[in-house]
Amino acid sequence: MRVTTTVNGERYDVDDVWEGESLLYMLRERMGLPGSKNACEQGECGSCTVYLDGLPVCACLVAAGQAGGRQVTTVEGLGSAEDLHPVQQAFIAAGAVQCGFCTPGLIVQTHDLLRRDPHPDDAEIREALAGNLCRCTGYEKILDAVRLAAETMSAAPVDDPSGAAS
Repeated sequence: MRVTTTVNGERYDVDDVWEGESLLYMLRERMGLPGSKNACEQGECGSCTVYLDGLPVCACLVAAGQAGGRQVTTVEGLGSAEDLHPVQQAFIAAGAVQCGFCTPGLIVQTHDLLRRDPHPDDAEIREALAGNLCRCTGYEKILDAVRLAAETMSAAPVDDPSGAAS
């Protein structure tokens, strides 16, 4: 089957998608977007979190065909190598990037949290990130990164590339 979708603002026509193929596989293997990571393949770790029509989803649990005619935003679509999104910058500045496997999903989930609640407290941060697992940082650096991103973003509003209605 052919899947036509918009990913990070660009239209893609992907041929020969098989019925059981995940959105994660299509993004990584067919479209060359390796940001979302393939860890648990069961929606338990959050490493593959992307936006689908402005809502965060685990791409491993979404059939590729379900993305047809829809908007997908991956971690690559939040910023560029030349112009990182403030959440991406905060994760680097706070030292929240260790092995990097969980980082893309955490960044997307943090982005979603901060667009819904620009000033979350620690309990709200922990609740929002509860579906994202990390085995390297001990989470304190991640919490620091979310706090830093919230400060940075509240000082200077940024565009929302997720496709969600504000």
